[in-house]
Amino acid sequence: MKTVNVVAAIIIDNGRILASQRASGQFKDGWEFPGGKIELNESKEEALIREIKEELNIDIQVGECLCDIEYDYSNFRLEMSCFISNIKNGEIELLEHKAIKWLTNDELNSVNWLEADTLVVQHLKDYILQKGM
Repeated sequence: MKTVNVVAAIIIDNGRILASQRASGQFKDGWEFPGGKIELNESKEEALIREIKEELNIDIQVGECLCDIEYDYSNFRLEMSCFISNIKNGEIELLEHKAIKWLTNDELNSVNWLEADTLVVQHLKDYILQKGM
């Protein structure tokens, strides 16, 4: 089975978390944390900064790694590193996504997350509880 290595940004702003809805592809309409594939000779942090600029046209500051997730979809294995991030500058533009939502901790289960991202949500809830957010 093919392995796909990706990074995802857990963008937090004023206590709310950014969720993005896929516009196309195999997982069209599913909700995810934005990010994408790591390119050759690129660090995870560099990949995340580049991907968020390409997808949302904002600059982010990448913080600590929240979690590393491995998930087997039917035709590939996903290995995803998720980083707590915040917006450094820019206004979000939907360049690759259908929609975004800013969710509070209580609203995290209100969207139809992609399977791998549901694992991230549990880590995120634990993180929020630990940080007292």
